[in-house]
Amino acid sequence: MSTSDLPKDGKKSSKTSDKAKAAAPRAGGARPPLAGARKGSPGTPPARRAPARAPTSRPRGPREDYPTVQAFVAIGANLGDAEAAVKAAMAAIGALQRTQVTARSSLYRSEPVDAEGPDFINAVVAVRTGLDAEQFLVALQRLETQAGRERPFPNAPRTLDLDLLMHGNSVIDTPTLTLPHPRMRERAFVLKPLAEIAPDKVPRAALARVTGQVVKRIV
Repeated sequence: MSTSDLPKDGKKSSKTSDKAKAAAPRAGGARPPLAGARKGSPGTPPARRAPARAPTSRPRGPREDYPTVQAFVAIGANLGDAEAAVKAAMAAIGALQRTQVTARSSLYRSEPVDAEGPDFINAVVAVRTGLDAEQFLVALQRLETQAGRERPFPNAPRTLDLDLLMHGNSVIDTPTLTLPHPRMRERAFVLKPLAEIAPDKVPRAALARVTGQVVKRIV
């Protein structure tokens, strides 16, 4: 190119310069797509993810509904730590299937009646249970065994004695179970704690007949 081809200001045509700029690649090569951009759409920002929802706890289902009856259990022990055994039995009865302790008497001390060994610690509990009388009896006998109850001879001292006194309005007389308990009204160690938590279940005349039996409230 001769000097006559140059413009008067001595600079090359801006058209040529602009074309060169358009044809020249950008420094560093082609611009990479944005990180996270979808394939085929360079430069597209990633879609926003919805915030994770906190896990929601499912509401607990309703407690199992089952018919229940009121029952009463006499508790006694005269071996080992008898007081602790009676208290543990109260808790164990309440933990039985479909059974809830609704009332507990105080603890009483009594001399053995038709039994041997040291003084007894006695109590009575009221429960609501969905077990029938036979099922409840079996459950109570299982608790006696777990407490180390042995029966080497009739009326032997015992680590735990559980007597089913009443089960609703049941009247039962079988070789294994008699309800109401046939001797409950003869024993002050049953009637006094029972009268404490269910006075309507103990006639005054029955209490009067056992006044000669010494029973002391201790706790």
